[in-house]
Order: sequence, then structure tokens, then C-alpha cells
Amino acid sequence: MRRPARSSVAVPAGAGLAVAATLVLAGIATDDRGAAAPDGRAGAVRTAIRTAAGATVADPTARPDAPELTGEDLDGKPVSLAELRGSVVVLNVWGSWCGPCRAEADDLERLSRQTRADGVRFLGINTRDRDPEAARSFVRAHHLSFPSLPDPTGELLLRFPPALLNPQAVPSTLVIDRRGRIAAGIGGAVTEEQLRPVLAHVAQEGP
Repeated sequence: MRRPARSSVAVPAGAGLAVAATLVLAGIATDDRGAAAPDGRAGAVRTAIRTAAGATVADPTARPDAPELTGEDLDGKPVSLAELRGSVVVLNVWGSWCGPCRAEADDLERLSRQTRADGVRFLGINTRDRDPEAARSFVRAHHLSFPSLPDPTGELLLRFPPALLNPQAVPSTLVIDRRGRIAAGIGGAVTEEQLRPVLAHVAQEGP
């Protein structure tokens, strides 16, 4: 039996989270190929959506708390994940030595600027960079405005459940909800188009 054709819905690259959230709540889910497809089960979409990168937004009742992360960023300024409570946080794991990290950096910076007014904040974990200057050069090259915690030995990554964040998988991205719980995880390089609907879904949730 032939399957019905899927229609696609594209969120403009410059659209705000409100537009993306409208699509999600209207019953738009993304399939494994990254094409948006209508899903008649609107209730299911409200609790879990999939992105082209294979991420699922977990039901709020099943989300684990994010571990404590605190320290000085690459510029020596104090940073704490706890201080971002109340915001949706994109936690991105990257290294200056990582090719896919370079591929996604510009999209992450652009999205961090576009979603700030929606209460989204970005925080990086710079892992396995023994030379801090190499990491700072990466930040300058991609004009990253969000802070990153240095993690040269990978100790910070080991605080996360391996099922949610594999220390060997770089880059990786987690989305943390306003209550400090891990709502979604994406392994590998992520694009603006893949991450935007996930942020829209989590950002429209209550505090």
C-alpha cells in the first residue's frame, strides 16, 4: 500500500520562535529526513517532536536535572548554569580541533542572537583543548558572543548521564528547560533549521 505524500513546511531562517512554536503546536513534527510533516495527533506533538538531527523533546515529567556547572569562562569571567535558571539554555559542547564544530558555530551564534529576546541563552563547554589560546582563537574567528566553560580533561562532560551526552561525541548540544531539566539532546553538528523548532517547543512551555 502506498503511503500518502508528506507536505513540507519551512520555517524562514529569520523567523522568531513564536512562528516556529505556532507550527509545532499546530501539529507540525519533523521526520527523520528533516522535512516537516503534518501529524494529526496534536497531543503527541506537544510532548515530543523529532528533528532532522534525531532529537526528541522529552516529556517534562521524564526530564533529568542538569548537573551543576560553574567556573570561569575562557576570558576568566564567572559563569554558572544555575544563574541561567528561568531561561531556556542551549548547552553546546565544542573543541577548536573539531571540524564539525566549525561547521555549526556560525549557525549557533546567529541563533543565539535571534532568540535572546525569547528568553534563550547559550552556553558552551570547550572540551579537550589543552591550549586556551586555541579555544579563544576559535571564539574570535566565529564571533561567538556567548560564554564557554573550558573543560580540557572532559571532567564536566562526565557529570552528564552518558545516554544524554556521550563524552566522545563532539559536537553535542543539549537543550535545558527553564526549570533546569534536560529537555533534548542532539549528537553531531546541528544547524539553525534543526535547532529552531526544538527551542520553540521548549520556550513556549511555562516556567
